[in-house]
This record gives sequence, structure tokens and C-alpha cells, in this order.
Amino acid sequence: MSKLLARLAKITSAITLGLLPTAALAQNGQPEPGAIGLQESVTPIMDSTIAFHDGLLMWIITLITIFVTALLIWVIVRYNKRANPTPSKFTHNTLIEIVWTVVPIIILIVIAVPSFGVLSDQMTVPDGERKYLGSNIFSRDGGEVVPAPELTIRVIGQQWYWDYEYPDLNDAAYSSYMLSKEEIAEQKPGQPYLLAVDNELVVPVDTTVRVEVTAGDVIHAFAVPAFGIKTDAVPERLNETWFHVRKEGLYYGQCSELCGKDHAFMPIAVRVVSKEQFAAWAEIMEAEDDVEAANVTLASLN
Repeated sequence: MSKLLARLAKITSAITLGLLPTAALAQNGQPEPGAIGLQESVTPIMDSTIAFHDGLLMWIITLITIFVTALLIWVIVRYNKRANPTPSKFTHNTLIEIVWTVVPIIILIVIAVPSFGVLSDQMTVPDGERKYLGSNIFSRDGGEVVPAPELTIRVIGQQWYWDYEYPDLNDAAYSSYMLSKEEIAEQKPGQPYLLAVDNELVVPVDTTVRVEVTAGDVIHAFAVPAFGIKTDAVPERLNETWFHVRKEGLYYGQCSELCGKDHAFMPIAVRVVSKEQFAAWAEIMEAEDDVEAANVTLASLN
């Protein structure tokens, strides 16, 4: 019986761990069909989230799954009616009760210690001096210094779209609405349905961006998976998050709060461009507050 359990554990472990490196990851800032992993990270926050998930949580849940599966099989085989016709009648086992109380506490402590560092990084806007863990979640000294914010953006959740304001650009502002299939085919062919929008949130690459999040009506949530951020947008309250993207591209997110009948139709699209491109876009926004003209200029630079 013990040999059977050992063999079963090896097979289960091989199958489980074998899937991890070959799992299809969501790439290019959007979900992909058949993907079972997290999206590719492009920020220090997401680096630490992936390291925490893959480097600790997956190992713990895999071992727990193997142990519980083996235990269930052992109980079924060893204590069925044929193998054990006369069952025991005891109702308590002090040692087992202590173990199943203490061991989960130890596991939670092991999970909690690095998670505090990850959470602290997510909640603390960089000042140019503080070190952030990044993928080094088990490092005592942290991983990298992130520059202080160079740009502030205010995000306002509405039913059912997003308003974006740039206080640093003379309070320039615009709204972002989801495109229909027909509008995508006409304006932005190739972009994903239910994620493509008319006006993306435009930010520069390799720049720390402070994001102030609020709402104009009901509770929403601003979330971009590739950035590792998700922050509630609450009416009359200003929440704060940040990101520092190291790769240009188009990244998608969605409202992550059940905010009403069109909750599923208020996507988030963030276009990360070079600093030179952003400067040209920002110049028009600051002077004219005309997002269409700014987007035309941005497209001409691509």
C-alpha cells in the first residue's frame, strides 16, 4: 500500500509540475484563449505578484493537493468495509486535532510573511529612494529602487465608461468608451472585442505614474492585470495606486466591481508609448485639450 501511495504521489507531482512551465501565458497585455497562467509582467508590482504566486503559493497548494489526495485514497483502501469489517468507535484523537490546527497556522504564517512585503510595495508610491522587491520577494533588502512619480493621472469610474484627467497637463481630460464590433472593424481593426476602446489611457514607458482613482456614481474598480494593479473607485473618496511600465505596448483591463447592468462593457486600455511620443501627445493635450488631435499626432509617430 505504501509503495502504491508513493508511486501515486510521484505521478501526481510530475503531472502537476510538468504543466507549470508549459502553461500558456496570457501575452501582450490581454487574455489569450486557453491561457492558464498570469499575464506577462511589465511592472515591479506584477513581478512580485508572479514571484509570490509561482514561487510560494503554487508549491504549497500542490503539496496540499497531493497530500489530501493520497490521504483520501489511503482511507478508502484501508478503511472500507471489506478491509476493515469492524470499525473503531473512538471519536477523538488529541494528536491529530493538534496537528490539523497547528499546521494550517504555520502554513498561513509562511504565506503571510512575504505577502506583507508584496502588499506594502503595492500600497506605497515610490519616492526615488525606497527599494521594491520586484521578483526578489524573499530578499530582506528589496530588489530595485523605483523613481518618484513624474506623472499623475486621475481615473474616474462612470456608468459605464472611464474618465481620465491629467492634472499635470493643464487638467486635460477625456472619456473612454468601449467600441462595438462595427466600430472596431472601422476604426481599430485587429483589436479585441469587449476590450478595445475609442480613447486609450496614454502614458510614457519607463516612467513612474501615480494614479488617483475615484468614481462619479457607484463603486467601480480600476484593474490592469499586466501591471498588477487593482484599486476600488469609490464615490467621494480618492484611492491611490501606481505603476512603472518597462515595455511599450497596449495593455487591457476591466472594471472589477459589479457596478450595474453594463459592468461587463467598461474595459480599460492603456497605451504605453516612448517618452518622445508621449511628449508630443501631451503637448497637444495641454495646449488644446483635444484628445482626437493628440491621438492623430500619436498615430503619425508610430
